[in-house]
Amino acid sequence: MLQAPAKASAALVPRVAGWARTMASHRLLVDAPQALLKPLSVPQQLLLGPGPSNLAPRVMVAGGLPMIGHMHKEMFQIMEEIKEGIKYVFQTRNPLTLAISGSGHCALEAALVNLLEPGDSFLVGVNGIWGQRAAEIGERIGARVHPMTKDPGGHYTLQEVEEGLAQHKPALLFLTHGESSTGVLQPLDGYGDLCHRYQCLLLVDSVASLGGAPLYMDQQGIDVLYTGSQKVLNAPPGTAPISFSDRARNKVYTRKTKPFSFYLDLKWLANIWGCDGNPRVYHHTTPVISLYSLRESLALIAEQGLENSWRKHREVTAYLHGRLQGLGLQLFVRDSALRLPTVTTVAVPAGYDWRDIVSYIMDHFSMEITGGLGPSVGKVLRIGLLGCNATRENVDRVMEALKEALQRCPKKKL
Repeated sequence: MLQAPAKASAALVPRVAGWARTMASHRLLVDAPQALLKPLSVPQQLLLGPGPSNLAPRVMVAGGLPMIGHMHKEMFQIMEEIKEGIKYVFQTRNPLTLAISGSGHCALEAALVNLLEPGDSFLVGVNGIWGQRAAEIGERIGARVHPMTKDPGGHYTLQEVEEGLAQHKPALLFLTHGESSTGVLQPLDGYGDLCHRYQCLLLVDSVASLGGAPLYMDQQGIDVLYTGSQKVLNAPPGTAPISFSDRARNKVYTRKTKPFSFYLDLKWLANIWGCDGNPRVYHHTTPVISLYSLRESLALIAEQGLENSWRKHREVTAYLHGRLQGLGLQLFVRDSALRLPTVTTVAVPAGYDWRDIVSYIMDHFSMEITGGLGPSVGKVLRIGLLGCNATRENVDRVMEALKEALQRCPKKKL
């Protein structure tokens, strides 16, 4: 009885040897990288640029929690809690509220590929890099893009927006609430109602403003609002809260064409996030650990209180502005009511190369501030006070570093 299996095993020996030869039939061309054979080394830095910000300790702890399956009931419960947290910080009751698996930039793209179809008229406030990006994405979709271009530091009045609405009859208007490349805080009261009178939806970028400046999605008539996890929320980059009004949802669900992106197709995302009332179906593997971190960041701001967060950022940034002006520096945004309370832009002092200042502060203080971005490159320095980094102590530290940098960095004679 035992002989037949023995003969079968003997017959398999040549085959196994053949498989082994096949698997090792080529020599490795690439050796194991020596850098990966050493422990990972990450410096301690105080991140006082426009983002990402330093992680809150509770958020860091969340990053070390056990992995669970992205389709497990426990994960769905965490996703439900995230949705409730997003509704709180957005001040919305929209059922279609979720987090995109990607950065804030990914949320911008998700909004546009779902809201716009080829040939749609798209009105874009271009007063910094985010308006430029929105216009670029709109062009790629095939929309008829109408940019309202302003120099860095500019904002849009209701009258200017109404003129654009009347002229171009857009399906969608894009505005940036907190333009981190220029430091401008765009007013929003009345803009949603104005858009709706012209049968237009309002899309707002709040990546740099959420949690730091008052924002009321439902009361301000905002149809689509998105943000990022890595600024005031003090979570790792890679998740992006977004919410759609019923008007915006109807636009998406009555499209004549499918969105160009399957990954960002809102109908699929709504399902995986439990927003459509149907059983959840696999779409993509959500970033489980990052969602833990987002959940904890939303819990922190809920515990602090949204209005307390707004007040803290306003007060600490006012202290920063006073210190900067006391040093003889000029704030880039002249009107104090239009200054973003999370990211401050300072005109580059005459005679200095902004790169020298930024490099000196990082090299000597392990602290990040940055130069401009997009249309503000070479014009400004940017200092961010985001979430747990928004303290008077951090203002004192960055001012000490900036003062020394201005004393030590080369200055050209004018």
